[in-house]
Amino acid sequence: MELIKKIKEAEAQAQEIIDQAKADAVKQAEQARENRADALAAAEQQRKKAIEAALAAAESQSALEVEKLKTEADKRRRELRDQANGRIPPAVANVMDYISTPSPSSDSAPCPEDDTCAACSPQSQF
Repeated sequence: MELIKKIKEAEAQAQEIIDQAKADAVKQAEQARENRADALAAAEQQRKKAIEAALAAAESQSALEVEKLKTEADKRRRELRDQANGRIPPAVANVMDYISTPSPSSDSAPCPEDDTCAACSPQSQF
């Protein structure tokens, strides 16, 4: 009888140890899940900060690039304007010479108005 009582006590203790081990395992698993969730949240936060930092750096760099391109465009526009301004007086002089010089075919002859004259042709009126 005494032996059966000791066996039952041993079984009860073994069951308590098993139950305690299960509870500890569940607790450790829950703690591991919480740790993973915390680690994921921290990683997500770090990723967002890295993205924000990259965006800020890109915006800053692009603003500098835009300013550089604007400066280059203004410089190129001024150069082109200066080139054009240098060519305008000779072009005007050529046009004025052309206009004021009588052409060989206009020997003060009257215009025949038969569509052979460039000034009177129907196509030149448009």
